Amino acid sequence: MVCLYPYVSIIASLLSALKFCASDSYVAAVYEHVVILPDHTDIPVSPEEALVLMNRNMDVLETAIKAAAQQGAHIIVTPEDAIYGWNFKRETIYPFLEDIPDPQVNWIPCTAPERFGPAPVQERLSCMARNNSIYVVANIGDKKACNSSVPQCPRDGHYQYNTDVVFDSEGKLVARYHKHNLFMMEKQFDYPKEPEVVTFDTPFGKFGIFTCFDILFHDPAVTLVSKLQVDTVLFPTAWMNVLPHLTAIEFHSAWAMGMQVNFLAANTHNTSMEMTGSGIYAPDGPRAFHYNMETDDGHLLVAELDSHPCLSATPPATVNWSSYATSIKRFSSDEHDFPGVIFFDPLTFTELTTPEGNCTVCQKDLCCHLSYRMAEKHKDEVYVLGAFDGLHVIEGKYYLQICTLVKCKNSDLKTCGQPVATAQTRFEAFSLSGTFGTKYVFPEVLLSGVQLAPGKFQVLSDGRLVSHHGISEPVITVTLFGRWYEKDPPQPQQASLYGYI
Repeated sequence: MVCLYPYVSIIASLLSALKFCASDSYVAAVYEHVVILPDHTDIPVSPEEALVLMNRNMDVLETAIKAAAQQGAHIIVTPEDAIYGWNFKRETIYPFLEDIPDPQVNWIPCTAPERFGPAPVQERLSCMARNNSIYVVANIGDKKACNSSVPQCPRDGHYQYNTDVVFDSEGKLVARYHKHNLFMMEKQFDYPKEPEVVTFDTPFGKFGIFTCFDILFHDPAVTLVSKLQVDTVLFPTAWMNVLPHLTAIEFHSAWAMGMQVNFLAANTHNTSMEMTGSGIYAPDGPRAFHYNMETDDGHLLVAELDSHPCLSATPPATVNWSSYATSIKRFSSDEHDFPGVIFFDPLTFTELTTPEGNCTVCQKDLCCHLSYRMAEKHKDEVYVLGAFDGLHVIEGKYYLQICTLVKCKNSDLKTCGQPVATAQTRFEAFSLSGTFGTKYVFPEVLLSGVQLAPGKFQVLSDGRLVSHHGISEPVITVTLFGRWYEKDPPQPQQASLYGYI
């Protein structure tokens, strides 16, 4: 009898190699996961009990990873907190943590699980990647011993980090990132002393990684793209949506467009906490996205992306975000301006009183110009143009410049800026611009039902955000969301946050 096993093994290896040969494109996947949460307790559970919960979540993730691989995906991103959940204290998260080594140690946990001590979570994630020939991105917890007599070392003698890990298609640990900008209830974690800028190379591009609240700050997010020139950013997140400007799909797609980079965002799904919204985004718009506040189900997205978007056949022109706005005079006076609030920030608003027209609103050094034509204005709906130029101070301190066309909650102008998820008014055309002092501006268009508008708007090189062939669906907001990083105050080393993202 002839043994065929060696030949089968060789063929399988060749097929795997062909899947990952250098390519101009690749298939990406993200999974929005309904996290199985631990019971709330002030007493730490045993490591064995912690592993039972984590395995329940990994059972679900493994099913998604297998499905993604079967659809040809080269890499899959899973959400922040997806394996152990949240609502921990420093002591109660400890049984869920593992010691994650520096990727330079060249380790495949699936084949050598005891090399760095017990690491059942890393072992299982590594085997998921290896058994399915796919890169796996996951968020887990890292622990690092330190000398408690050293001032920087916590009193319990170890650091605890919110950590992203990446395993390649052979199951090798190729990236480890410790979240720098901790948020809200993350008192269980420590921050790294300096922002870590983590990249790794694949046959289908150069990748960078950061987590959730990191996206609103310069480091490491902007540095990854502007200095290290990654092709794709991996983004595990547990993002609570905040209308009108900071829903997950809205801001993440805008960040990808503004930074001209691929962006793979995997969100947790928990409707009671306003958590949903995942996507696969390219510089020219979303390839796939998911937003669902109606059901409590996980969701897998799979789509193809250019491996090197900056080398595409038609590279985008460099945008001068203030060029047009500084070249024209004000469209209207400020006699009808009135104050309003969006996400606790004090804006200056002016009402759109006619079905078409031109208007200007200013705050400090920022003047926002809008030209528009409504196709079907609902009689009970009110829209305003707003400007904000100032320091946001709620769940963190960061400087914003925002020009926004936004629907009010009702006909009472006092409701302008409050969260709105639906609309009936349609716009045939719009052109929005602002006298921005920053070059980091993120273009947002959000439609009724909290949906994106791929292919229905564009950014011109002179900084105008314009409609493209009209918008057939009702509009919630059209926004230029600017981040002026140079005006940020020094960030606290441990954020005291209570907010929304």
